[in-house]
Amino acid sequence: MKIQIINRSRHELPGYATELSAGMDLRANLEQPVVLQSLQRALIPTGIYIALPAEYEAQVRPRSGLALKKGITVLNSPGTVDADYRGEICVVLINLSQEEFVIEDGERIAQMVIAAHAKADWEEVEVLDETLRGAGGFGHTGKK
Repeated sequence: MKIQIINRSRHELPGYATELSAGMDLRANLEQPVVLQSLQRALIPTGIYIALPAEYEAQVRPRSGLALKKGITVLNSPGTVDADYRGEICVVLINLSQEEFVIEDGERIAQMVIAAHAKADWEEVEVLDETLRGAGGFGHTGKK
């Protein structure tokens, strides 16, 4: 799928690390490093602007290595970039560790997955169809 992109960063375009990767790495585009203290959050620019086709979104997700090794994650995970958004893609990062974390220019901070989505047309009814699960939720399917 072809997607229009503007790269105003000093870095390469987002790309797939391997042939079967679902996500493309997003890089921080910073004039100076950003220090995230424990439990602090920050909006990190990427310098990337995209134009998605209708019925697609870009999902911004954490990088597993940063999450496991450093406690850095995407706060609104997954963040959604809508097809009609034309602003810069920025990433809301939070430091869930006990140590400060320094985000450097060009650092891979998140991954972006392009995904199709369906539009819902609501049909109001008085009763929903029955299922075996019914209204059970929040761990209900794990009980025996």
